[in-house]
Amino acid sequence: MRVLIIPDKFKGTLTATQAARAIARGWRRARPDDELELFPMSDGGDGFGKLLGAALGARRITTATVDAAHRDCRAAWWWDAKSKTAVIETARIIGLAMLPPGKFHPFQLDTLGLGLVLAAARRRRPKRVLIGIGGSSTNDAGFGLARALGWRFLDKQGRGLDSWTKLHLLHRIAAPAVKCPLSNVLVAVDVQNPLLGRRGCSRIYGPQKGLRAGDFAEAERNLAPLAKKFPSKAVTPGAGAAGGLGFGLMAFFCGRLKPGFALFARHSGLMKRIARADVVITAEGTIDRSSLMGKGVGELVALCRAKKIPCVGLAGHVADRARLEKRFAAVGGLTDLTGVEQAKARPAKWLEKLAERIAADHR
Repeated sequence: MRVLIIPDKFKGTLTATQAARAIARGWRRARPDDELELFPMSDGGDGFGKLLGAALGARRITTATVDAAHRDCRAAWWWDAKSKTAVIETARIIGLAMLPPGKFHPFQLDTLGLGLVLAAARRRRPKRVLIGIGGSSTNDAGFGLARALGWRFLDKQGRGLDSWTKLHLLHRIAAPAVKCPLSNVLVAVDVQNPLLGRRGCSRIYGPQKGLRAGDFAEAERNLAPLAKKFPSKAVTPGAGAAGGLGFGLMAFFCGRLKPGFALFARHSGLMKRIARADVVITAEGTIDRSSLMGKGVGELVALCRAKKIPCVGLAGHVADRARLEKRFAAVGGLTDLTGVEQAKARPAKWLEKLAERIAADHR
């Protein structure tokens, strides 16, 4: 059989590439004659740049910039000269994983470093820019990004605001000479949240980055003036993605929000790979009902069902199994084989064993 192995990451334990390799090792032990193709995926978070860049055959570029706390760093992005495509992964520039745990509060962080990388990419005059925004540490709605691209935020006295926590003083926004320097900026998002409110970025995703309940009102007080300047963009589904970065890329870089998996699938040639497979294996840390609500694994099984190609779902943990078994040819979790602690401690080992078991049962 021709087997396409296309996992997402197991967040905090395995990258998508590591998961693909573990699955392949297990599958080969049970079915050594099968032809395996490893094609790790990302719907816009960690790994988006490297995986999509590899699929495009793009060259890795490094640019001097700063992280979310304005510490000097060099960030990687990818450039395909043939198609003039730039691929940028936010997590590699202003990602939460780049910061010491608990050292910085989101009020101290912004997206300036991402703006500096976008400015470097813009100098190559790309025909398209693909940006994955998952995994960010920020909650500034793209304020820092905008400043790096020449936007100025002024109070009533005409003084520039240098921190997003001063945006409650905003009176006027001065645009750069060229508002939309690029016409094809596609932003991978996997959530539908607006910028503000009960389902907005501060309340829903802020706590993952260090915002406390007592910080929500202050965060919204400072983001509200931006929403007032760009009201339609503030309520666009996905505006609240990555601490409001979805909003910022629309407002200050003329970006268009796209479902992350669909963007990855379209530009990586995924459909051609699915079409020539006899079976598809996907995986992520947890497969549950929410996996079928726009996430990569759920979108992938839907594509396979449309093509009548069996799709196997592997995970650290499987919830709502009866529902999932109606969609997948087979599902299995590491916790089917061992305890939670052991699965987290040695995820590659148990994923390998799980893949071997599923392969042995696949006839």
